[in-house]
Amino acid sequence: MRAYQVTRFDTPPQFCDVALPAPGPGQIAVDIRACALNFADLLMIRGTYQETPEPPFTLGMELAGVVTGTGDAVEGFERGDRVAVYSGQGGLADHGVFNAARAVRMPDAMGFEAAASVLVAYGTGHLSLVRRARLQPGETLLVTGAAGGVGLTAVEIGAKMGARVIAQARGAEKLEIARKAGAEHLIDASEDLRERVLQLGGADVVYETIGGDVFRAAFRATRPEGRILPIGFAGGEVPQIPANHLLVKNLTVIGVNIGAYLNVNPNALRESFMQVLRWCEAGNLQPHISHVLPLADATEGLRLLKERKSTGKVVISMT
Repeated sequence: MRAYQVTRFDTPPQFCDVALPAPGPGQIAVDIRACALNFADLLMIRGTYQETPEPPFTLGMELAGVVTGTGDAVEGFERGDRVAVYSGQGGLADHGVFNAARAVRMPDAMGFEAAASVLVAYGTGHLSLVRRARLQPGETLLVTGAAGGVGLTAVEIGAKMGARVIAQARGAEKLEIARKAGAEHLIDASEDLRERVLQLGGADVVYETIGGDVFRAAFRATRPEGRILPIGFAGGEVPQIPANHLLVKNLTVIGVNIGAYLNVNPNALRESFMQVLRWCEAGNLQPHISHVLPLADATEGLRLLKERKSTGKVVISMT
């Protein structure tokens, strides 16, 4: 089968012919129909992501497909089931074998491309805003990088939870996408983020995806007793947090790593996945996919992410 693999860190991934895998105990085999790309895939190519395996490995953190077989001790799945899988790796291939604990059944009416794009971004948003930050109706939520795959879902979920959402993104087109997702106030990346947010009264919760100067500006625009979620560092710089400012303003910085929940509290992660799928099924969330490309164009899909030419998700289709 085809697999898009990292064979050595800091070198371009390549297509490889690999043996068709067989499921072991606790695993399901999946005929992969779609795989969504994530910024973490770019970090894995460099070997800098916190959960990067040793090469060779197949890229692709989240996917959707059809179960073709099950290993021993697997309950709740059988051949023919349509599933979404938070795979961590292995999604950019024709077939894959994954731990059944990482899979959830897809709603009947949901397409593979939409299901493949939901788990990482919406799961992160749900866990972050509901479980970790405990966002309340009427609070102000600031989302940076608000038109990206993770940021846009936070805008949607925050608006659904009754928050007043401030969205920061680059350019009118991306800001319009954030507005349609539920943002009440829009800030272009060229503007002074701290000043604009303070003009709007400050933020109770910050969902920060960029890092560097953007994080520092958002940090300074947070209200006393605010909560800050450092979700990612798409700008390349991991910020250092001044503990004395936390003290003075009674701020809380909250870490979120959905992958760690697989070991710490897998039920919490699964509940978030199921909730966002239910919201999608009911029409309360609308996954935004800016590009759908064939597997042969996986390199182009990663380039779109790297150059920030996409909005929402980039999905690779195997069909």
